Amino acid sequence: MTSPRTRRLAVLASGRGSNFRALADAAARGTLGGTIAVLACDRGDAGAIELSRERGIPVELPDPGPSPRRLDAAAAPAWIERLRAHDVDTLLLAGFMRILPPTILDAFPGRVLNIHPSLLPAFPGLDAIARAFAHGVRQAGCTVHLVTAGIDDGPILGQAAVAVEDGDSVASLAERVHAAEHRLYPEVVRRFLGEPFAVVGRRVVWAAGERA
Repeated sequence: MTSPRTRRLAVLASGRGSNFRALADAAARGTLGGTIAVLACDRGDAGAIELSRERGIPVELPDPGPSPRRLDAAAAPAWIERLRAHDVDTLLLAGFMRILPPTILDAFPGRVLNIHPSLLPAFPGLDAIARAFAHGVRQAGCTVHLVTAGIDDGPILGQAAVAVEDGDSVASLAERVHAAEHRLYPEVVRRFLGEPFAVVGRRVVWAAGERA
């Protein structure tokens, strides 16, 4: 598989929108490699909505269905239609708290990215930072990966490590992990949009070689 080098992006968010802010600000600076054409939210009270409106980015609020943890398969066609109305073909999940159904992944094959606050494959799923801290890890971090049917299980596009300091709390560690996310996600999106790559087994191989 090679990068589709897409340029029109949709961000999907559920919460306060700190990663959306980082992506949108990178786009405004011209360092994201593409344009954020729409923000799609599953919650009308998401903080990302106000951030999007402040930046003049359209907002869509399709019905996600009844499950609090999954985007309902019956709702997926409406989501796809609303996203395609903005002529997007790459989706960036930024704190989107619902599992996507296969129909959405099939509609945007190999073009759905997610950021997760751990060094995957360690600590997939919810409360990753707190679980890593409780486990006693010395290195936490974040991962940008391609989205597949498994939870936080897709091929890894980029990672950033964050050292756990002796005086850390979950809150202080989370603050540094989120800061690393805000740096990493725009960098990886830019690379995804601009550089060819192949997935060999589970490993992403960039044409330009690995980076730190």
